[in-house]
Amino acid sequence: MAFIAVGAILVAIGAFIVNSKSLKSVEDGVMNAVGLHIDFGKLIATIGMFTALFKIVEYFFLNPLFDAIDGRTKELEHTFGEAESLRTEMTQLKTDYEKRLTETEANAREQIQAQIKEAQDLKKELMADAQRKAEEYKQQAIAEIESEKRKALTDLRVHVTNLSLQATEKLLTENVDNDRNRRIIDDFLATVEVKN
Repeated sequence: MAFIAVGAILVAIGAFIVNSKSLKSVEDGVMNAVGLHIDFGKLIATIGMFTALFKIVEYFFLNPLFDAIDGRTKELEHTFGEAESLRTEMTQLKTDYEKRLTETEANAREQIQAQIKEAQDLKKELMADAQRKAEEYKQQAIAEIESEKRKALTDLRVHVTNLSLQATEKLLTENVDNDRNRRIIDDFLATVEVKN
């Protein structure tokens, strides 16, 4: 406000000098002595105008301009700060992602190895089970063969005994005691089997 008041006073003094006839002759004498043709009243009034207008321009134009520049500067600093923060966060996220990726790959390898081991163990178990069953089937087949062999031998013995009895009966042409003859043939066949 002081600049506006000083400017107004200088404008008033300049207007007074321009309008004053008595000061006009003093001004003309100074100009002739110095050799410059300056209108001091207009000069003082112009200086007053610039002094007053400087504050008005500063208040209405320069201060808002400086405030806008300061605001823009702060906004840019904030934006650059956020960008730096985002860059740091992105770097951290990338590091975390790479770490998780490495851990995931390690876990996947471990799981694959575990699955392979489990499959190998299952294969061994199935092979052992198949071998055990094959051995069981073999033993069962051997037992069945032995059983069938004994049955066949028994059937054969009965059949041979019957044939022998029939042959003996025809040879002797008389009916011999079948039970006694069977016992004799069975004893004979038992001695023959023991020798074989």
